[in-house]
Amino acid sequence: MSQPTPESPASTEPLQPAPGPGTLRAFYQVLINTAVANVTSSYLWWALTFWAYLETRSVLATAIIGGSYMLLVALLGVVFGVIVDHMKKKAVMVLSSVVTLSTYLLAGALYLSFPESVLVNWGGPWFWVFAGVILIGGVVENMRNIALSTTVTLLVPGDRRDKANGLVGTVHGIAFMVTSVFSGLSVGLLGMGWTVVIAIFATAIALLHLLFVPIPERGVAHVEGEAPKGFGFREVIPAVMIVPGLLALILFSTFNNLVGGVFMALMDPYGLTLFSVEMWGIILGITSFGFIIGGGLVAKFGLGKNPVRTMLLVNIGIALLGMTFAIREVWWLYAVGILVFMCLMPIAEASEQTIVQRVVPYEKQGRVFGFAASVESAAAPVSAFLVGPLAQFWLIPYMNSQAGQDSLGWLLGEGEARGIALAFVGASLVLLVVVLLAFASKPYRELSDAYAAAPPSLHADADPDAVAEAAGEVEAVDAAPAEERVTDAVGDAGDHMRSSVR
Repeated sequence: MSQPTPESPASTEPLQPAPGPGTLRAFYQVLINTAVANVTSSYLWWALTFWAYLETRSVLATAIIGGSYMLLVALLGVVFGVIVDHMKKKAVMVLSSVVTLSTYLLAGALYLSFPESVLVNWGGPWFWVFAGVILIGGVVENMRNIALSTTVTLLVPGDRRDKANGLVGTVHGIAFMVTSVFSGLSVGLLGMGWTVVIAIFATAIALLHLLFVPIPERGVAHVEGEAPKGFGFREVIPAVMIVPGLLALILFSTFNNLVGGVFMALMDPYGLTLFSVEMWGIILGITSFGFIIGGGLVAKFGLGKNPVRTMLLVNIGIALLGMTFAIREVWWLYAVGILVFMCLMPIAEASEQTIVQRVVPYEKQGRVFGFAASVESAAAPVSAFLVGPLAQFWLIPYMNSQAGQDSLGWLLGEGEARGIALAFVGASLVLLVVVLLAFASKPYRELSDAYAAAPPSLHADADPDAVAEAAGEVEAVDAAPAEERVTDAVGDAGDHMRSSVR
């Protein structure tokens, strides 16, 4: 049988409903539910980072925790992406929520089983077991985010996807704002034990709500009318390589995450040298309005005719910002810098997602998003693992010495955390050089041309009557009891997992 071309990426039979008003309503419900789940996982993850640093006072410990998170995302991104392609999207989200809830319950059991003095000893095993269980719950949440990216293609018309991705960034910003404030207050006022209890309760609520969220999906999208066999890992690289310049885009985003890894490892320690933990959480909450501002700008104005160019311009801004926002140890300079940084991040993320949603066939988008998450995330743990020890044992002592002040004091000023500032400047300088080279590259021109030539909607050939039918599917109330919804969703997940193993 002939293989579909990029211009005709899916079977001619419209297996999925064409996007329309009804599917948009479904998208908004999925988005709200994902926001609830992300609030919970971010709340506990931020709390763990704050708690670990305050109890150990070790930059190395927080760097290992953050780097381990990104390393697991890198290792499991392709797996998550292929699972998303081979399952219904709601089943993926239910499976993710069930696993996350289980890990949080285990974390709560560990906290009750050992004195906190044992858990905070980062030289012992139980600190890392406790942190690792919470980490796994947060990593599995990424499978839901990959599924959300594909539901944008499924439920949103092609000419509105950039704005829908802006809404995704806005919702993530709201979640970040809420969790950063309450994580700091929760650790400072309630302690880590009650924080875990709150996360368990909130995760359970999100799972219950998910059971009643409709996603109009007639089946699992596949090619040539055949059911998918196995996990199909061999199709990941061809799905990326078939689009000129797409691999270069992913590799560029990997360099972007080099700076992200440095920020991940050092942003909290730097902030906690300037603020108390409660105030630092509030500062993060206030500055996270930047996510809302950036996502709102995309939702209102879109990304322009060439999102590839938009993404590179945004990364120039990120590089320049990283070279300046900690150049003096002044609290307001750091706070304003974080605000601007958070304005830019949803624009960059929306650009990449919009490009993939347009140039990659829908039935392969999960694995492409998963592959991108794996490759891009690989840079963050590398830089986090490197910069943690580098800052702890060389940069911070050097900049606190007279020799360091004599050589770089003119650039970085004076203060307790000048070594961390030096790490920010160095990583951002690398990013700036890479972005400027990308602008002059052939893959940049090829990907821009591929985006311009791609059809605006992957559902362009679908039956127009499917729009009205999809709207009816969304508005209809499923009369099945909640127990059947749980059984169907989890059973669907289990069937696909068992068939893949075979």
